[in-house]
Amino acid sequence: MSLVSPSFNVPAMGDYAHDWALVDVETSGLMARRDRVLSVAVITIGPDGEQTGEFSTLLNPGCDPGPVEVHGLTAERLQGAPTFDQVAGRIGAMLQDRVLVAHNAPFDYDFLAHEFARARMWLPVSQRLCTLALNRQVDPPTDDMKLGTLAAHYGVSQQRAHDALDDTRVLAGILRASLREAARLDLPLPLVTCPPRAESHFTPKPPKTPCAYRNPGRLTPGGPLQQGMKVAITGETAHARAELVGRAVAAGLNMMTSVSRHTSVLVTNEPAADSAKARRALAEGVPVVDEQTFLRLLADVRPGTAHETTAVKVAPVTEPETEQVGPVGPVSTTTSAVATPEAAAFPTASPCVPVPAPRPSEPSAGTSGKPLAGRRVLVLGGVHADAAAARTRVVELGGSAAINLSASVTDVVLLSGGEGDRRMRRITALELPVHDLHWLASPTATNQSAVALRPQEPHVMPRGGVIDLPMPHGGPTPEWYVTAGWTPQADCEIDVIAFLLDEDEQVTSDEDFIFYGAPESPAGTARLLTGGPAEQTIALDLASLPPATRKVVVAAAIDGAATFGTVGAIQIGTAPGSSGAPLARATLDAATTERTMLLAEIYRRGPLWRLRAVGQGYDYGLDTLARGYGVDIAD
Repeated sequence: MSLVSPSFNVPAMGDYAHDWALVDVETSGLMARRDRVLSVAVITIGPDGEQTGEFSTLLNPGCDPGPVEVHGLTAERLQGAPTFDQVAGRIGAMLQDRVLVAHNAPFDYDFLAHEFARARMWLPVSQRLCTLALNRQVDPPTDDMKLGTLAAHYGVSQQRAHDALDDTRVLAGILRASLREAARLDLPLPLVTCPPRAESHFTPKPPKTPCAYRNPGRLTPGGPLQQGMKVAITGETAHARAELVGRAVAAGLNMMTSVSRHTSVLVTNEPAADSAKARRALAEGVPVVDEQTFLRLLADVRPGTAHETTAVKVAPVTEPETEQVGPVGPVSTTTSAVATPEAAAFPTASPCVPVPAPRPSEPSAGTSGKPLAGRRVLVLGGVHADAAAARTRVVELGGSAAINLSASVTDVVLLSGGEGDRRMRRITALELPVHDLHWLASPTATNQSAVALRPQEPHVMPRGGVIDLPMPHGGPTPEWYVTAGWTPQADCEIDVIAFLLDEDEQVTSDEDFIFYGAPESPAGTARLLTGGPAEQTIALDLASLPPATRKVVVAAAIDGAATFGTVGAIQIGTAPGSSGAPLARATLDAATTERTMLLAEIYRRGPLWRLRAVGQGYDYGLDTLARGYGVDIAD
């Protein structure tokens, strides 16, 4: 099998030529730290596109095989198969010094990493490539990004879905076609560095039981503890820390590992100690009690107010009415002064813009008062404010504002200096229509037949736009994936983070902060996935979030001195499942000097979940943003 078609010049592959190891696993479930690999297939391919090896095997996981109706692997079929540790050496040899390739690579990589850790071995992978992320960059006109859908689009034969070896052979054909498209568009490959991960990283922590009560506020002098109070402990204690925490949790208190302005009380026998928690408590005026006082108060903890419980309604998408959404986070900075969320009350957000329910694309949409309907426009050049205004105008005209060149781009608008953009050479070769800024004042009709439309295009959401997340009438509720992408950066890194918030716009525990250092909540209901240097995703199992979680805020932060004014726009897309059809898309521009940016909110609206595109930036860094939601990341 060759990765290179006869029309594709092998020497021209350049950055697209690597030693590849294509992988597919079938598993007993979806959580790598809990579930097991049932079958694995590996195909190795050289830089010239020629296959160099192939291996596949069933595996005996020593546990229930899970959804047999999906993978067809019954306990009887797996009986007598080798265990993973018996084949780990052979698999490792095939992966060594190659780029691991998989469709939804974070999934396969994590499962293999956990299996290697159980076998007391390292996963010998230093780089990986996700064909899902690669195709999100290519953006072919397909209904979704499922393996079978892409196989049909690229003309790759698929015989047995969910068979690890056949899926890997199909993956080879998809990789071949995807690399050809990436080279045609001159797209950088979204390679992800995979540093060695210690075995301890794969040791799951026992999930913290979510506190069932709302935080009633701070402990008053001489007053009792109340269920839901946030309590932190610092310094040496006479009783074992685990005992104190266990007794407090059993009494209905919410035990935290950091101190914020929402902490009810700090327990310490050394109030003058120079610990981070003690310093923070002093700065915020948090009450402090010693261990003996705390134990005495534990004997009479007063009843608290339970979090509201609302069942998630199964309903189709509807057109939401205009509404006023509650606080969206720390106060925005519109001047050079740096504001902090502790120094000002949370503002009320501007009214949301309702987004109609998705409808099939209509080629005649250009006659409906939205002349750019169904078109995707890339804006190049200009200072950030001018480029942001041009992208806003594109959306007003019914189009979608692109941030990178892809197969779906239909038009290019050149602002001052845009002619020097490196992508212009490829845009010229592709013969894409190029316009100046005046074209956006009254865009002329273009050849609609040249535009490859999906049967149902993603909704284009303006800043502040809101849409209901549809839930199925039958079957399991999908995970929702909120993916953020940006133009690749050479001099800074961007981190996507998420906060799981309660009714008071605060995290209920430190585990409700999802970031690069803690990419998964203990129960696996929220996960951070990296698809490449310019793409990260927050995956949410909304049906399994605790009742206390009323809102999930997805944000981005720049590591370093750069600002979003130099980075440019951030694009967010929302889809049910890792490869589902995209429901909505928004292109968000912060102003000039911001270093953090709220991208989206997913929040409960009665019995439904809604998505809101935010696009609100702040001059301060991640530490200040996190403190506004009750997390002190310096601890």
